Amino acid sequence: MLWFLAIRYVLRYFRTWTLCSRQLPGTANTRAIPFYNILWAELSNSELTIDYASPISKTAVRTASLKYPVEYQLVELVNKWVNRLLDRSYGQSQRKKRAKVLVNPHSGKGSAEKWYSRDIEPLMKAARCEIDMVKTKHSGEAVEIAEKLNIEAFDMVVSCSGDGLPHEVFNGFGKRADAKKALSKIAVVQLPCGSGNAMSCNLNGSDSPSLATLAVIKGIPTPLDLISITQGENRTLSFLSQSAGIVAESDLATEHLRWMGGARFTYGFLTRLLNKAIYPCDIAIKVAIDDKPTIKQHYKREQTNFEPASERRGYKHLLDDDASASSGYDDGLPTLRYGTVNDKLPEGWELVPYDHLGNFYCGNVSSFPGLLKASANIPRWHSWPQTQTSSPQPFLMTASWT
Repeated sequence: MLWFLAIRYVLRYFRTWTLCSRQLPGTANTRAIPFYNILWAELSNSELTIDYASPISKTAVRTASLKYPVEYQLVELVNKWVNRLLDRSYGQSQRKKRAKVLVNPHSGKGSAEKWYSRDIEPLMKAARCEIDMVKTKHSGEAVEIAEKLNIEAFDMVVSCSGDGLPHEVFNGFGKRADAKKALSKIAVVQLPCGSGNAMSCNLNGSDSPSLATLAVIKGIPTPLDLISITQGENRTLSFLSQSAGIVAESDLATEHLRWMGGARFTYGFLTRLLNKAIYPCDIAIKVAIDDKPTIKQHYKREQTNFEPASERRGYKHLLDDDASASSGYDDGLPTLRYGTVNDKLPEGWELVPYDHLGNFYCGNVSSFPGLLKASANIPRWHSWPQTQTSSPQPFLMTASWT
């Protein structure tokens, strides 16, 4: 009670001073700032500064500050109040995150640099994040950066881009000799600056650069499944979704149309739909849970699992089939439990040929709102238009926790 009264006294002191000395005509006597929007607070040279994210619209925030002079008799009390304010504002989230920031100047319509300077960097600096920013110059550079990154010097890699740059970061970490440690220690995040921003929409809850930045500043590291794709001897990590057929080609074949922004995907899809292209393949399937009631029970059980992220490494409550990154003793990526496309099909898998497949899509987080972000299972859907043929492409997809 004494602590509560002390905080109220300090608040009233500041409020009275503001009203007496700085109130502008027509302004309200008080203002409400959610703890979530508080970026930092500190007392320096007898002045209290509170930095926060101020909404300027429903889809954007900007940095703002409140400053109050503090009499020397209140310095100790105000310092305690500041510590309490930051505790309430950050909770379990780490303060002063150390960020390796990658900005792709060519993302989307080429606005990534502008959005970084206007929407992202000011918020991170106000939150006292340590920033090491690099502008990528060519495709694949983020793979090289992640592969060589000093993971002890950073807490997160921040991609100011579309979904392509975090994909490169994951694969750069996957190439490291200490891949397990890198993928477990460093949080990989995307701030929406590209044509496709599904990672931010799913994990940050927004495609607004400023709102997503605030979500990252206040975020807590959370486990996420990765999908391993093998083609021949090559192994690639996929974090969002994987497709073969019309959706994949609508993306890859429209790289030269980036000036169109997100509209290039629609254009690519419609042109291929009208041409009725098909993509023959064989699909091997193993069903983990085959009835809806059991799926619902599994989902509900995991949604109510409030263990700290550190306790969920390896995801011990999942099915016995989980090929988790915590299995094995090597420091690199885990061995794939079900092998690669070059291996014999494991027992219990069913091979189904599709000669007239139009699209195959499996998702980790994108487009599957009921999917757990670390479920070790891959939902999929496919369609079969009757059209002209193209060359079959063998590939195998397996889920492994990272």
